[in-house]
Amino acid sequence: MYQLNDFAQRADLDNALANAVAEMLSDAISKKGKASLAVSGGSTPKGFFTALSNKDIDWQKVTVTLADERWVEFESEASNTRLVHENLLQNKASAARFFHLKKAGECNQATLALLNADAKSNLLPLDVLILGMGEDGHTASLFPCSNEISTALALENTVALMKVVPQTAPNDRITFTYAHLAQSKNIILHVCGKGKKVVLDKALSSKNQKEMPIRAFLQNPDINTQVYWAE
Repeated sequence: MYQLNDFAQRADLDNALANAVAEMLSDAISKKGKASLAVSGGSTPKGFFTALSNKDIDWQKVTVTLADERWVEFESEASNTRLVHENLLQNKASAARFFHLKKAGECNQATLALLNADAKSNLLPLDVLILGMGEDGHTASLFPCSNEISTALALENTVALMKVVPQTAPNDRITFTYAHLAQSKNIILHVCGKGKKVVLDKALSSKNQKEMPIRAFLQNPDINTQVYWAE
């Protein structure tokens, strides 16, 4: 299920979310000596990234990755890997390790097999997951328009990372599957603006996950999703 945390200003949300995530990461480090954080791209998290990058965390023990990534080069403006490096892996957070989803070459079965083995051995389950949400209700690269949506949402899916080809958005994608995202210890949905509040309300009005995949996180009674929203 979900809990809504409502903020009047985005700066207030950014600071509150950064404080919460810093505490979660530090708690994981104190308990097992390391922590993992998966974030999402877009313009929404930039302020949060900056706030988090200045927190006093033992960043050398933190691995940062993305919930999903476009299969584009680092230099591309569409690269969320670049976004994270330029906005989060700065200041104190520059000491963190980054787990790359985008590798050189094609997103083929051989590449996916290597990435899956590495993620399962060294990263999963995630300690903190920060999700975003598109206007169509997609999250990570779980796109309702994709032919892969049933597999990507299947709880019995043993694959951690898979290729997705959205029909209504550019670029092939690589994404963590719902089955493995759902195992994250702390799950947070970060959304801003009146338009996204309308999408959120729609997502809460029905249970059809293939229509709006974010519903898989908001309406699963076994998952506690913290929603951070500011106008």
